[in-house]
Amino acid sequence: MRNVHLLLASLLLSTAAQAAEPQTIDVYRDPNCGCCGAWVKHLEANGFSVNEHIEADMSAVKTRLGVPPRLASCHTGVLNGQFIEGHVPASDIHTLTEQPQLAGIAVPGMPAGSPGMEMGDQQDAYQVIGLDRQGQEQIISSYPGN
Repeated sequence: MRNVHLLLASLLLSTAAQAAEPQTIDVYRDPNCGCCGAWVKHLEANGFSVNEHIEADMSAVKTRLGVPPRLASCHTGVLNGQFIEGHVPASDIHTLTEQPQLAGIAVPGMPAGSPGMEMGDQQDAYQVIGLDRQGQEQIISSYPGN
């Protein structure tokens, strides 16, 4: 009986350790973009592991990953085959894996106050937009301005 308890405890610890492993995001960015690096730091501070890819032609990357021009920003991430476009907060990325119907999520443009675009007290209102695999958009989250 003791061996059964030890086996169960070992399985629980192993499962907890696997669950605690960080998710890895591939981030494609221009070599001259400072806000992209700040967004990467935001991701790492929120438990993600990041593989950075420096790209000279970000338009080609976005086209390859299926990011529509209307949702474009400066950098593009990929997590489990879903795109993450622009300054998406980590909290919204954490929920992306629960939404397999989405091709990806985006914060279009570069709103002040979004992760990586912190500018003192300035906070633009912005939305995180989800794009399903049929090309339909939906609002995932809204962040107020000041």
